[in-house]
Amino acid sequence: MKMKHTRWSVFFCLIFSALMLSPLALAQAESIRIFAAASTTNAVGDIINAYTAETGKAVVPSFASSSTLAKQIDQGAPADMYLSANPKWMDFIEGKDLVEPGTRTNLLGNRITLIQPLSGELDIEISKDMDLAGILGDDKLAMGDPDHVPAGIYGRKALESLGLWESVSPKVARAKDVRAALALVERAEAPLGIVYATDAAISKKIKVVAVFPEHTHPPIIYPACIIKGKANDDAKAFFEFLKSPKAAEIFKTYGFSIR
Repeated sequence: MKMKHTRWSVFFCLIFSALMLSPLALAQAESIRIFAAASTTNAVGDIINAYTAETGKAVVPSFASSSTLAKQIDQGAPADMYLSANPKWMDFIEGKDLVEPGTRTNLLGNRITLIQPLSGELDIEISKDMDLAGILGDDKLAMGDPDHVPAGIYGRKALESLGLWESVSPKVARAKDVRAALALVERAEAPLGIVYATDAAISKKIKVVAVFPEHTHPPIIYPACIIKGKANDDAKAFFEFLKSPKAAEIFKTYGFSIR
């Protein structure tokens, strides 16, 4: 009986070893890993597809709020590069000495918008005279958590500059990232939301009420970098592709501006 167990153990070890050495497993082990802000999901996904079609190299993305990704990188998550939705969280990992010297670059720009469900009928002009709290009534304003999520941080800055934040802040539905805020408005669980223009552009379930004037908030900048110690040839090649004219055209298709 003991011999049978031994034979089965050897058999499963051989199978496991074969799987680990399979081309798919090796490809996954050698994949480039990019941690990117949730608002770049569609654009970065298309860029990865274009890069893989051109080079045959695999790239594995992880999308979440910039703050979540920065903290994961700080805790040792296996990222080769990072694309943040604002400089704050890039500053955070740079302060932890996690940015490969000479690789930090301002890659993209964006705008923030006020959105409503497709069935919404609100007609609002963004100004200091806007009674946003009164318009919301007992309802919520969906936005990324303004303490952590870049889209929420920009939204808060805009509302503060307009003198509206104090009255609106108790009515904010704090989403884990900008895509979660978008989903709340898509499902009509919130009558209004603040998201990036690029997020609004990909949804067929919402419509834009207005675009926040650029002077109401800091410039929306997306910095990118290679993580320190990860600047191998494959990582550098994809990072250059991310900055290439071909990638720029994809980013522009989704409404980003190129820095």
